[in-house]
Amino acid sequence: MNSDLGASIDSLAGKTAMVTGSSSGIGRAIAISFAQQGVNTLIHCRRESDKIREVQAEILNLGVDCQIIFQDFLEAPDWDAMIARAWDWKGGVDFWINNAGGDVLTGSPSEKSLEEKLNLLWQVDVNATLMLSRRAGSKMRKNSNGAGQSVILNMGWDQAAQGMEGDSGELFSTTKGAIMAMTKSLAQSLSPEVRVNCVAPGWIKTEWGEQASDYWSHRATQDSLMQRWGTPKDIADVALFLCSPAASFISGQIIPVNGGFKNHAH
Repeated sequence: MNSDLGASIDSLAGKTAMVTGSSSGIGRAIAISFAQQGVNTLIHCRRESDKIREVQAEILNLGVDCQIIFQDFLEAPDWDAMIARAWDWKGGVDFWINNAGGDVLTGSPSEKSLEEKLNLLWQVDVNATLMLSRRAGSKMRKNSNGAGQSVILNMGWDQAAQGMEGDSGELFSTTKGAIMAMTKSLAQSLSPEVRVNCVAPGWIKTEWGEQASDYWSHRATQDSLMQRWGTPKDIADVALFLCSPAASFISGQIIPVNGGFKNHAH
């Protein structure tokens, strides 16, 4: 890259990132995008799987270091041990990406009651984001190399801001809305050493999107001014920018990445 922005992103080489929930979808895309810029990358999964090993192999093939941290955010997670492992690996973490999220739309969790789904999402999304951010942020502040060079990035949802009908809308607006509000407070608490922002994806073609019904596929394209599904890479590109020096004056912000939300006339 020859542009100033390109140089800013190129400057990430040699730094260290942690991406939770990185065995597939958005997390996988973020981890690989960082590794492509020369960032040593910690990846995370609930338990051993072929998917997470494939991500690790892909990153190692790029010539940067990669280690896996296993931690189940539902089963009595040891937050302090997870943070210690992350910091011990390279002596620090520059970018902490809280991407892990509960899946209540596919597989056996989709059969759970609304209350069970809410509990799962609250533990995996909200509780983990706050507990890990507080611990990572505290260590980042102590080891600071300068204002705003360390970054925490959270994952929200674009429609939490205006609402969406139905069970899923209520569940995700409750949990992702909490993360979006939390981001603003964390940014206040951790400034100026640590920048904290939140990406709010729109309709992104992850595993659920690949098997979505015609109704949801139509809705996803109609809700976006770009008239298409978003991709995990769309989110990864924004994550890279927000962690780069080019975004050094951006903190406490919610960044919707949704192709422009289209207001439908009723």
